[in-house]
Amino acid sequence: MTNRAHFLFYFDTNKDALVVAESLSPEITHKIPKSQVRISVEKKTLSLTIESNEVSSLRAACNSYIRWIQTVLSVKQLV
Repeated sequence: MTNRAHFLFYFDTNKDALVVAESLSPEITHKIPKSQVRISVEKKTLSLTIESNEVSSLRAACNSYIRWIQTVLSVKQLV
């Protein structure tokens, strides 16, 4: 059975959503073990879907991606 988590992040502008998506692209390219990640941007909404056969791997991947998004937003506020 595949476990899935789906997150929607709403931004003020399409550009903000694209910046976050582009910032996450290296992580998606290198892949987290035992997890599949899909990200897309539509207008001002970033969609993040994570799938894994193991709940513990799903939880770890969710925590990582949410932390990375939080880091991107923190850096954006400073710049």
